[in-house]
Amino acid sequence: MPVIGWSKDTFFAGVLAMTEQNSGTIRAIAWSEVFPWLKIVRAFRLAISVRALVLGALGILLTATGWGLIGRGFGVDSDATRWLKPFADCSWTAITKEVVPDKPGLPLLPRPRGKAAGGGWKSRDAVAGPWKLLTQPAWRGLNHKNLGLRDIASVLLCGLWGAAVWALFGAAICRGAAVQLAADEQIGWGSALRFAARKWPSYFFAPLMPIGGVLLATVPILVLGWIIRSDVLLLLGGLCWPLVLAIAFAMTVLLLWVLFGWPLMWGAISAEGSDSFDALSRSNAYMFQRPLNYLFYAAVAAVIGGLGWILVRNVAAGAIWMSYWAAAWGSGAPRIDAIMTGESLAGLGRAGAVLIHFWVGCVKLLAVGYLFSYFWTASTAVYFQLRRDVDHTEMDEVFLDADQSEPSPELPPISKDPAGAPVAEGDTGSPPIAPSDHPPEG
Repeated sequence: MPVIGWSKDTFFAGVLAMTEQNSGTIRAIAWSEVFPWLKIVRAFRLAISVRALVLGALGILLTATGWGLIGRGFGVDSDATRWLKPFADCSWTAITKEVVPDKPGLPLLPRPRGKAAGGGWKSRDAVAGPWKLLTQPAWRGLNHKNLGLRDIASVLLCGLWGAAVWALFGAAICRGAAVQLAADEQIGWGSALRFAARKWPSYFFAPLMPIGGVLLATVPILVLGWIIRSDVLLLLGGLCWPLVLAIAFAMTVLLLWVLFGWPLMWGAISAEGSDSFDALSRSNAYMFQRPLNYLFYAAVAAVIGGLGWILVRNVAAGAIWMSYWAAAWGSGAPRIDAIMTGESLAGLGRAGAVLIHFWVGCVKLLAVGYLFSYFWTASTAVYFQLRRDVDHTEMDEVFLDADQSEPSPELPPISKDPAGAPVAEGDTGSPPIAPSDHPPEG
């Protein structure tokens, strides 16, 4: 049985990939063949591209804005909806608090200060943080037994809105990552977004199908719960409880599938160009047939993403700090302190400080976008690894479709020349040489 991402055959194939002919001297080791999971490292390089960062930033901004509006409309005073309060207060602030620059002065790399450094969802790395935030509606619905109608509506709307947003922006990130990881080709913004828009229903409904199964399975248990309100019928409920446990077991499997397998669904559609049913089939097979492989690849991706987040966050915070530090030489540190805090400023001065805060917030938002660009890029890389382990499909196989925005070249009309040979109309090439009646000399 092969070990995760390694086998004896691949090891010797990698070690002997480049050896001297008729000699046992090893010239180089193809580490990507020995340890295929090292290709997950490429996810970081792809995640810090401008396109991936912008798509990730736009996705989290729209998600937080929608959740903030839902929180304002349904309230944030219950246990199930209290997590929406930072987004309802100000979604922009809830996001940008993830990057907190220090005031001008040493050290260069800022340290978080007080509660402001916690951020909207207290992200720790580029895998667990986005996963925890995007699955928050599901966890809130499961962790509370007595949900009111308003709480249920709020949780459902938050889940649907998050799925709708990332079915476009997350799909575009996954599509670009899939093509680059497999074919080593870079596709444009328009091509990635058009693919995501065309496949949007597949991305959107793929994770909702198992959730729909869970809701359907809840109905008979709900009816039984209504019946056992009576002491007389409680005995009947006790007799039927083994059936309830069997249904609950199926519900648990479906929940595990959707909570941990939905990132693979995005990768399947992006790499195969398939639909929701194929994505469900592949994610189910890969997650349950190779659970240890999945856990190992996720751990590798988390380590790489966490180190990358430290770098990205500190580079963004350092750039903001350097802008304040350099400006303080001309304006003075008290003036920069006033701009950073927004205190003792009014009129045009306050408007200028607000504009500075906006541009600083854009840098922070772009840095937070890395969390989600890496999450979707790494999930695509993990999908390729699991596909190789289960289906033995080569890593360079990916669905490539023709871009519909580019007109396909049309063949010119075909006609015949005086000699009867077919020629293309408008052909400016040399005319065919007519046969001669005189034999060649000599």
